Amino acid sequence: MKAIGSAAILSATIGFSLPGATLAQVYENGSSTATFNVSLTVQANCTIAADPLVFPSTGLLSAPVNQETTLRVTCTNTTPYNVGLDAGTATGSTVANRLLAGTAPGNTGTNVGYQLYQNAGRTTVWGNTQGTDTVGGTGTGTAQALTVYGRVPPQAAPTPDTYQSTVTATVYF
Repeated sequence: MKAIGSAAILSATIGFSLPGATLAQVYENGSSTATFNVSLTVQANCTIAADPLVFPSTGLLSAPVNQETTLRVTCTNTTPYNVGLDAGTATGSTVANRLLAGTAPGNTGTNVGYQLYQNAGRTTVWGNTQGTDTVGGTGTGTAQALTVYGRVPPQAAPTPDTYQSTVTATVYF
């Protein structure tokens, strides 16, 4: 009798379906097909990120003070690009004559000259004019590191202070 009860429960369970569920039917009269396209357009694009450039603390500026930093450019694969650096935010700063401005009250008109270069020898100024003084490359789809070489040349020592400028790095593509 116990076996009969189990078979009855099994039979009832097989016939049970969840609300909203449909069972796939099997048809044998034929079939028809359709195709559809799937597409994605990838456009040329680039992003840029920059680490700060912090020169080491110094007293007299009787010898060059060198430091470097890194830019990271990520462009779609095969996308050509140029990276430019502007003159910075210090009043009177130009690409040819970059300046750091004092930050202490009463000293904001005092400047320290510095320069940014494309090469470790610090002979090629890095500017913002495409085809003239920017750094070019071709995207790979992953971040590419570009080194910026900075130098504060020997000059008369200014008032002790923290001297700053904000340089904008632009990727053109």
